[in-house]
Amino acid sequence: MTTVNILSGGAAQGLVRGLAEAFKAQTGFGIDGEFGAVGVMADKLRASTPADLVILTQALLAKLAAEKLVAPSSISDVGRVETALAVRSRDPKVTVKTEADLRDVLRSADAIYVPDTKASTAGQHVAKVLDQLGIAYEVTSRLRIFPNGATAMRELATSTAARPIGCTQATEIIATDGIALSGPLPPGCELVTMYTAGIAAQAVHPKEAAALIALLTGADQKDLRQRMGFAS
Repeated sequence: MTTVNILSGGAAQGLVRGLAEAFKAQTGFGIDGEFGAVGVMADKLRASTPADLVILTQALLAKLAAEKLVAPSSISDVGRVETALAVRSRDPKVTVKTEADLRDVLRSADAIYVPDTKASTAGQHVAKVLDQLGIAYEVTSRLRIFPNGATAMRELATSTAARPIGCTQATEIIATDGIALSGPLPPGCELVTMYTAGIAAQAVHPKEAAALIALLTGADQKDLRQRMGFAS
């Protein structure tokens, strides 16, 4: 089967997966590609990894458009995603309403599952929040860092720790079996990120990439986007 190739932040993986059958029925194309930390995906595009469609943060996609790697006229917002906390499905959810609550929750966890703290949106934010809370040094040995949020959440689901917790994009939490969305980060620590799609300048299948963007952003898919953790 001919496929549209995607380079995407992990936040959009569940949504893309949810639209694969509709896209195939509409175009006859499958969907292939990579999902991971946005910085890594951007660097792959810069390194000429084949891609028809790119889904990354709004700021990063604008930068790639300025670098003439994404067609500016094709860019469309998919939706906003909160960075949130996750627990194993069998564990009680945590209530975090203030910075003090978050500090206490992270201090009490014996393993903290997060994506790449240098290349991923959520991972960078987690590192910033730990510094902000004044506990970065204290919890460093308990951080469990993985290449992307999806991997971190799968590892959380099978964790043998007594009191593990995870932090990544809400969409990645919702898309992972065995874990539950525990809630967003509190005021002062929150992060809401707009994810945006665009057609790669070197796209082999630009027409089909445009059709997938229309599906991802269309009004008739609003309910699916919300179920997957995107807000308009």
